[in-house]
Amino acid sequence: MRLGATIALALLLAGAVHADGGPDPSELRPGGAATVRNTGDARAFSQPSANLPLDRLLDFRVGDGVFRKLWVSAPSSTTSSDGLGPLYNARGCQSCHLRDGRGRPPEPGEPASSLLIRLSVPHDRPRPAAPAPDWLPGTPDQTYGLQLQTFGIAGHPAEGRVVVDWTDDAVPLAGGEAAHLRRPAWRILDWGYGAPGPGLMISPRVAPPMIGLGLLEAIPEADIAAGADPEDRDGDGISGRAARVWSAHRGAPALGRFGWKAQAPTMEDQVADAFAADMGLSTRINPAPHGDCTAAQAGCRAAPAGAAAGETEVDPRLFDLVSFYARNLGVPARTEPGAEALRGRAIFHAIGCAACHRPSFVTGAIPDRPEHSGQRIWPYTDMLLHDMGEDLADSRPEGAADGREWRTPPLWGLGHTQRVSGHTQLLHDGRARSVLEAILWHGGEAKTARDHVVGLAPEDRAALIAFLESL
Repeated sequence: MRLGATIALALLLAGAVHADGGPDPSELRPGGAATVRNTGDARAFSQPSANLPLDRLLDFRVGDGVFRKLWVSAPSSTTSSDGLGPLYNARGCQSCHLRDGRGRPPEPGEPASSLLIRLSVPHDRPRPAAPAPDWLPGTPDQTYGLQLQTFGIAGHPAEGRVVVDWTDDAVPLAGGEAAHLRRPAWRILDWGYGAPGPGLMISPRVAPPMIGLGLLEAIPEADIAAGADPEDRDGDGISGRAARVWSAHRGAPALGRFGWKAQAPTMEDQVADAFAADMGLSTRINPAPHGDCTAAQAGCRAAPAGAAAGETEVDPRLFDLVSFYARNLGVPARTEPGAEALRGRAIFHAIGCAACHRPSFVTGAIPDRPEHSGQRIWPYTDMLLHDMGEDLADSRPEGAADGREWRTPPLWGLGHTQRVSGHTQLLHDGRARSVLEAILWHGGEAKTARDHVVGLAPEDRAALIAFLESL
């Protein structure tokens, strides 16, 4: 069947068949009973889940306060807030996740404030025993570790400065239109501790939105794994893989769910990694007080810690409150989509976007978390790793993902990006300045769907974008 006929059929079915393109009333509440009021402003991502028990609202508010707090170097009179660094990327969680929204690449002359650079070097020695199937442990640079820290406390130089240069790629579209993509070239200048090791691999990552994380964590593992088809046995060109990674929180392998490469399996793992690598703060999961500092950075290792021996710089109670806060940021309700967006929804299904951006799941029963249990949610992700092609490849393995694979990012809240974050820059490194640009960067398993978008009539392409911006 030709694409035009497929779209026509999807449009015909749109009023009756939910799974194939029709409006489902539950989509207007994408977080199920946890869906929050759509404020239509910069606060859209910062509300507690609507079904959060009243006796937990105080915990959410206190967690918000810890999320916003600025940490200082040790020693300090504010002993509950010291221990920053000595090398770090941000002084607080909110510094990267402004208003719980999306980060962006730095402008010329601006420090990287909501984007970080992951580092590693090629494996030049036998790999350690894998703690989980398909685990690809990153080999840290002997001097700079696994992440570039762009700030340092007094007396400790930053590790380097991030610069990005852009070139323009023109993409002709059907109907006489054209799009202009900006291709990034990332550089690290002013290395603070000498040259890095040979073959250094870098991967820029913008901070992702924070909404709905507890709901994503509550999707049954079996439901995610059921969508995987690593050998593409059905021949549809889509071969998503479930990421099996190591959970330091659980002390066992687990399904990766968070991060651009699904490298963190639980909210606790994600929060602990951010405290350690981004702020240089110790937690019960990562107890080292010097964060990502290496043995080659002796001054960093010897700097005063913000906690006594046997304690952590982030008190366990504060750690739990931040995890609770991150887990319970609600997904804003959608406004009723208009006719153009509904037509775009049918196109979305007809051209195959839903093969990776799976619209819906039902969460499982989570003990002690009734607010996340048994909810029909609409995140538009399959939570799997996919080969996204050479243009988006960072050529750097991490967790269970190789250098071309990325976890399908959820699309819920996409239309709020401008209001919440003050920009519309998308993808893992913020290179796309619009939804259309983000689509046009898709390759690998998504190339067929991307080519369909290029070939759409302008009015159909506009309808697809209208649908995506309605999420």
